[in-house]
Amino acid sequence: MPIISSFYGVVIRMYSEPNSPHKLPHLHAEYQGEEAVYDFDGNVIEGQLPMAKARLVVAWITIHKKSLAKNWKLLQNGKGFEKITPLQ
Repeated sequence: MPIISSFYGVVIRMYSEPNSPHKLPHLHAEYQGEEAVYDFDGNVIEGQLPMAKARLVVAWITIHKKSLAKNWKLLQNGKGFEKITPLQ
């Protein structure tokens, strides 16, 4: 699963999922063995991260919503992905 960004120990991944159970554009955020799946509005679809890290992920999603949508389209069409700037 491609890593599209990472910041403060959080790794953000997105990949092509033609048969996804989630059925909507989303990303996977991982932190120290915990994982949560988020839609591009910052809502948790599945899983959980520690609250402080979850807030960072939602802030990052809010900032990069257009880039996330672009990456989703690229990946679903088999055209790779672009790295997205991490939080600093």
